[in-house]
Amino acid sequence: MGPEIHYQLITNRVAELHDEASNHRLAREAVAGRKARELAPQRRLRAAFGKLRTS
Repeated sequence: MGPEIHYQLITNRVAELHDEASNHRLAREAVAGRKARELAPQRRLRAAFGKLRTS
């Protein structure tokens, strides 16, 4: 395999890995955002209950 072809293969693979990492990052951020939205009402209720209980 010539050095030019090898270099092209490496650069293509690097681009593919960057795309995969980007997709993985987006998916992880989406999961974290969904979990935060699901826990937000519970946190508010807990905060309100704590305020009522201590007053």
